[in-house]
Order: sequence, then structure tokens, then C-alpha cells
Amino acid sequence: MAVKREHLKPSWEAQFTYSPAVITEGGRVVWLAGQVGIVDDNGKPITDFDSQVRQAFRNVEKVLARAGGKLSDLVTMTAFINDASKSQRFTTIRGEFFPGDFPASALLTVAGFAVPEIMVEIQSVAVLDK
Repeated sequence: MAVKREHLKPSWEAQFTYSPAVITEGGRVVWLAGQVGIVDDNGKPITDFDSQVRQAFRNVEKVLARAGGKLSDLVTMTAFINDASKSQRFTTIRGEFFPGDFPASALLTVAGFAVPEIMVEIQSVAVLDK
């Protein structure tokens, strides 16, 4: 059964690249563990915020691909960052990966992560066609 998705149109939320809600019917739910971006695809450490955010989204994309999905299958995400002053930067970068039909989202600032080098972690849920 194909997934039916309805993204409630954002009003003020659009500037922050998220939808107020995504309604789904049918499909297979995939609960993704938190993804970080402290190393690139070659195993080199990533030490700047922007690159960690982009790598974290690429890692989400890779996990979804392994499950048979793609970023557009995400219906919600919770992103954790360690510096509140970078929240707008995070939402700008998220817009590179989600130009429209944004997933629902929450963005939280945390005191720290399990590994001190982590600046961002993205946990998400996707709904895929069966």
C-alpha cells in the first residue's frame, strides 16, 4: 500500500524549515536512531558545526536508504544542538536537504553529548511505502 502523506502547510514555521504536522496513512514506520556527523565518509574528523550538520543529514539519508527510503520519507525529526546561537544556522542548512514539504520537527539545545566532539544529533521517524 502506498503511503498517503499530508504536510500541513506551514505559516510562520516555513522560515524555520519545518511543518506543523505531517499526517500519514498506510506504509511502514522506520524509527531512526540519533545520527551525528563527527567523521566524514572517509573517517576524517569533522570539527565545524556546518559540516557536522550536513554529515548528520547525509548519515540519516544513508540509514534511510538501507531501510529502502529517502529523506522525503521523514515525517518528523528531533534535532539536538549544543549551542543555541546556532539554531538559525541549523534551520538554514536543513533547508538544503528539505526544499519543501518539510518534516515536523523540534530543535533542542543540550548541555552536552555522550562524545564531547558532537555538536548536533538528529533523531527521526520515516514512513515508507510497504
